[in-house]
Amino acid sequence: MKSRRRKSNIKISFFSFLSHSIIFIMGCFLGIYALTILTAPRTPTNEKFKEALTNAKYEGFFVKNLEGSNFLYWGKGQIALSKNMIIFQGKLSPGPDYKLYLTKKFIQNNKDFLKIKDKSLLVGDVRSFQGFILKSDQELDLASYNSIVIWSELFSVFITSAKYK
Repeated sequence: MKSRRRKSNIKISFFSFLSHSIIFIMGCFLGIYALTILTAPRTPTNEKFKEALTNAKYEGFFVKNLEGSNFLYWGKGQIALSKNMIIFQGKLSPGPDYKLYLTKKFIQNNKDFLKIKDKSLLVGDVRSFQGFILKSDQELDLASYNSIVIWSELFSVFITSAKYK
């Protein structure tokens, strides 16, 4: 009698541990995504976008249906570049630790980006998902590159890319 009760308690303890662990892990992932959305800066006003776009030398477009994009990681909208600023008007899927890189080759997935990441220029952090103006402390050598990649450093995941020339 005690043996059956003991086995039953072990099964209940195991399933309780398993269910609580799954909920905990799901909560951590949801927290990571929620935190990035809650702490995102405001989208610049139309006036700030117009002012920033006056100096743009190049432009390109992020599209949703790239090879490496999916329902969780994507970007859609217009990107414009000047010698010290990158302007994005559109939407990005929210996520943590997004970085913007300039690349010499247009790529569309994780594998291809990892091959050229060390030759790419890290411009800065992307913290806004509804449009942003990313100012660079250094003058960007736009002529040496031809594409932009947005990448999640935390998850090592390709988000989107665009060719600007």
